[in-house]
Amino acid sequence: MDTSLPRTPSFKLAGKRALVAGASSGIGVGCAVALCEAGASVTLAARSKDSLLELQSQMTSLGWDATACPIDVTNISATREMIESKPPFDILVNSAGMARHGASLETRIEDFDAVCDLNIKAGYFLNQAVAKQLINAGKPGSIMTISSQMAVVGGIDRAVYCATKHAAEGYTKSQAIEWGAHQIRVNTICPTFVRTALSQSTFANPERKKWIESKIKLGRVAEIEDIMGAVVFLASDASAMITGTSLLIDGGWTAD
Repeated sequence: MDTSLPRTPSFKLAGKRALVAGASSGIGVGCAVALCEAGASVTLAARSKDSLLELQSQMTSLGWDATACPIDVTNISATREMIESKPPFDILVNSAGMARHGASLETRIEDFDAVCDLNIKAGYFLNQAVAKQLINAGKPGSIMTISSQMAVVGGIDRAVYCATKHAAEGYTKSQAIEWGAHQIRVNTICPTFVRTALSQSTFANPERKKWIESKIKLGRVAEIEDIMGAVVFLASDASAMITGTSLLIDGGWTAD
């Protein structure tokens, strides 16, 4: 083979350490599986201890390197202590998030605070803690937040959720600028509606289902598997020049 030809960068993650927050269900499970399949050693973080232990058991039975770490990432000091007690994570995927949908005229302060505390505050300081460890060790890294197509558009009954996702895009760009000199890449993944247990109530509403189907140009909602390849891509050397941006997996929703 002519050695002057370019070679495709590796998608393999062998030898890499990854932290997946919000790993106990839905998209978080998919992210953890994708990283393990690519060879990474994955720490599974979420509030639900039982769910994490079951997931760890399933994954290790397949020969993958997965460790459960029950923690609430809104407890910023405890999360920081956990991260500081371990070797640096080469990869962070923050899939922890929540929504309390409703008309903006009826938004309650307690709902606003709860969504912002997890989607903005916890995410911001989770990124910070992982980045500090990498910088102190002189290591590069890839930090990802599972955001949403609602980070770039608005949505019915989703004013608070949209606000938090727009905010995550903002701090992602700024952190990417600041940490680029350390070869730490910071990006978001922005899916459309994904079929999970948490989204079933939305799909059960005929009006909402019709609205969703009218927006997605590929004619179907996303599945968890649609997110998994993007996670491996952004975690790997194949995306070595990508930082400060969002990868939209929206079936064409935002193409209008």
